[in-house]
Amino acid sequence: MREMPIGIQDFKKLRNGNYAYVDKTAYVYNLARLDTPFFLGRPRRFGKSLLASTLKAYFEGKKELFAGLAIEKLEKEWISYPVIHIDLSIETYGNVDDLRSGLDTNLRRFEKVWNPDGQTTDKTTTARFYDLIQTACEKSGRNVVVLIDEYDRPLTQAMERGKANDEIRSALKSFYGVLKAADQWLRFVLLTGVTKFSKVSIFSDLNMLRDISMSEQYAGVCGISAKELVDNFGPELEALGEHNDMTYDETVAEMKKRYDGYRFAKRSEGMFNPFSVLNTLADREFAYYWFKTGTPTFLVEQMKQGNFDPLRFSENITIPARSIDDYRAGGDNPIPLLYQSGYLTITGYEKDRYILDFPNEEVRYGFLNELLPAYTYRPQGHEEFFADYFVDDLRAGNVGGFMGHMRSFFANIPYELNDQTERHYQLVFYLVFTLLGQYARAEVHSAMGRADAVVETKDTVYVFEFKLNGTAEEALKQIDSKDYALPYEAGDRNIVKIGAELDKATRNIERWLVSPQI
Repeated sequence: MREMPIGIQDFKKLRNGNYAYVDKTAYVYNLARLDTPFFLGRPRRFGKSLLASTLKAYFEGKKELFAGLAIEKLEKEWISYPVIHIDLSIETYGNVDDLRSGLDTNLRRFEKVWNPDGQTTDKTTTARFYDLIQTACEKSGRNVVVLIDEYDRPLTQAMERGKANDEIRSALKSFYGVLKAADQWLRFVLLTGVTKFSKVSIFSDLNMLRDISMSEQYAGVCGISAKELVDNFGPELEALGEHNDMTYDETVAEMKKRYDGYRFAKRSEGMFNPFSVLNTLADREFAYYWFKTGTPTFLVEQMKQGNFDPLRFSENITIPARSIDDYRAGGDNPIPLLYQSGYLTITGYEKDRYILDFPNEEVRYGFLNELLPAYTYRPQGHEEFFADYFVDDLRAGNVGGFMGHMRSFFANIPYELNDQTERHYQLVFYLVFTLLGQYARAEVHSAMGRADAVVETKDTVYVFEFKLNGTAEEALKQIDSKDYALPYEAGDRNIVKIGAELDKATRNIERWLVSPQI
């Protein structure tokens, strides 16, 4: 079995080792044959750094590393250019001094080669960058390639630090401005990052960049398509299936459900998250690998501060096309950043509006699990939502235990939050029942004529109806009178109806009835 290149971001190391590789070099060729400076935005852990490293190897003329790949047949003339590859992920940025230190570290590596005197002067990093490009071009006789990976890392790490963020933004604006001023000495430029800070002055000065983040032509430049998955990882998929007692088709379907669905253009195929795919194939276990590498705490706080209604996640979210990549630091609309960060993705496009939703189960359940403690204020030490407890109760027929868990959620919600009564009840029901879908088939309905919630286990179907201005008896009667259970009567599973009443005074589930009694 081949090694999975988990965390391998160096193209040379990947090609010289026994690692699986999804050939993206046709994209590299199409990019590199142009002189246009590019920007590419993708979520974290999506292959941006490997792409930058691949471009570095290509422009350095390392033909031997591309043997057997698509670009070997496309490229007829391999030319070596001076390459300045700046990686801003190597430092932690709390203030502008951290930024200057990170830039200095990056510049020194290339100044030793092309401009040894530049690192010993008192010039700013901006002036040194400009001199480095000019000197490398003059000494090599060829124009320079500049690759800046994670260009936005300093900004995102200092996003909540006010003055520090402003100082970092100003310093980066000056530094990146060199790319425009030094155009006469440049052969190719690529900036990669997660967020396009289009309205914070940096990109206003880099208007020469071609943003390919939402280009159909380059939608598959990072990530793994369904065809690439089955074409490149057949043996690993078979081993994964055998380990989990699944057929090959069941294994591929499970991979698709959990990790597929990222779309980066109006019309493009879904892409698998490469980090989760590689970890799953290596461990032979299905888990939420990508989500565990970074939680959206900042996004959740922004949603709360901006009074964003999480119930919008229960339906497709729409956003004007002009706004999808328009993140404004400090703004009250988190949707662009949710999209750019990979928590939402494109599912449709109509009338100059994008339709967004969670890309897959890993993101849906991971993100909603982060929302639940933020909107229900679980006691310290009990922030995690143990959905398996709920499902265990239902599998055992313990409705009382299940409803007791529901009551505990409401009991810990401060008055100022649940004062919105019905709307907040709906939010808690939505979060709880959607998260149950990790372990059992769970649906939440809000349209007239459909049950509030349905949970299906192997042996039983539970139909829930909650009444804010009514009794448990009326809730049960409504289930029967409107035939909420009818779609589930075919087959031999038990059907259990649960009617519950919500009390405004206690702001909680007051009582419930179960039919038939179990």
